[in-house]
Order: sequence, then structure tokens, then C-alpha cells
Amino acid sequence: MNPKPVPIAVAGITTTIMTDQRTHLKLWQLISPSLPVGAYAYSGGLEAAIECGAIKNREQAQTWIEQLMQYGMGKLDIPVLQRLYQACVEQNLQDFAYWNQYLQASRESAELLQEDRHLGRALKRLLTDMDIPLLCQQLPHDAHLSYASVFACVIVSWEIPLHDAAEALLWSWSENQVAASIKLVPLGQTDGQRVLLELQKQISDIVNQGLTCSDDEIGFTLPGLGILSAQHEQQYSRMFRS
Repeated sequence: MNPKPVPIAVAGITTTIMTDQRTHLKLWQLISPSLPVGAYAYSGGLEAAIECGAIKNREQAQTWIEQLMQYGMGKLDIPVLQRLYQACVEQNLQDFAYWNQYLQASRESAELLQEDRHLGRALKRLLTDMDIPLLCQQLPHDAHLSYASVFACVIVSWEIPLHDAAEALLWSWSENQVAASIKLVPLGQTDGQRVLLELQKQISDIVNQGLTCSDDEIGFTLPGLGILSAQHEQQYSRMFRS
């Protein structure tokens, strides 16, 4: 029996999502650590924070990740993802290009910007090779793409509900941060799982807040992240890419 379409309204958008378990499987594929985009190669400022002694144990690593997730991803990436999603649903290339540029302009160091562009480029290349239609393919070939921009395109193409996708994006980001913490602090595998369990409790609330942000509420100022990320660019010895 074919699944029935169910209207889903998110922040003023009404679209039709098939109640098909396959959409969840596609989402799991999209956030899988085996997805060849290279996210594991970056620490997002974490390595520099550990190098300077700001993070020395599990509690401090958890606090670092929690704050970046709430005040960084929750205040910027998630609300911008919502607007990129809307632009894809409406096939509005002008709005899509605006929010794609806005997100990149908000990165606080050259390292964070290059990380975002690298992941976006890798994800677009992968999906194009898989013959998946994306709105961002209509932009000029040399246009820089944020990872969230390409992510928004594919979740619309695969009919994945926005809220589910936003939670998955936060989960994937936090999992990468914990994986980096396990290597760098270092943490044991069990402590890493303890941190993930605590982070899980906050993801839904952060997503709900992010998806209801007005345009004026979007953005953050995390000077410590910007400074540490810039320092990581010149760090003498490092495991993660700059």
C-alpha cells in the first residue's frame, strides 16, 4: 500500500511529506560518519582550546560543545537552514543565494569559513555524482556553498521533514565534536558516550528555538571561538585540518 502524503507546516511553509520510512533511512545516510565529505578532519576550534589549556577534562569538553551548539549552531546555522529550506521548497534561487552568502559571511575566522566551504563543496560533488537534483546546481559553477546550503537542498529533494533534518544536523555536528574530544583531551570511549547522552537532551529544544528565530535574532558573537580558531591556523603541531 502506498504511503499517503501528509501536509507539514514549518515556520509558514506548507509542503507535502510522504509518510515513508525510507525518508528516515535517507536521513541516516546523510549524517552517517561514512559519508565521504571529510567532516572528521576538522575540530572547529576545539584543538586550539585544548592546546591552550581551556579544556582539560570531560566536563569542560561537554561545556564547550554545549555552548557552541546552543549559541552557535542554534542561533545561526539552524535558523539559516530553515530559510534555505524555504527557498528550496519555493525554488527561489535569489533568497537561497542570499542566505548561503549570509551564513558564510558569519564565520568568524578564515579556518571556519574554509571548513564550511570545503564540506559544502564535497557534499555537492557527492550528490551530483549520485544524480540527485539540487537547487544549488543552478548557481554559477564557481559559487561557494555552505554545508547547510547543500544540506537544505538534499533534504527538500529527499522529502525529509525540516525539524528531523535540523536535529540530525545538530547530532552529526556534536558527534564530530565528541569524536575530536576523544582523540584530543583525551577522553575514553565511555566518557565520550556520556557526553553524547547529555547533548541529546538539548538538541530538540535548540532546534525548536532556532526554527522560530526572526531574521533580527539570527547570528552570534563568540569571540573566544574566533580567536582560538585563528590561532589554530598557526598552531605548530596539530592533528586536525586548518
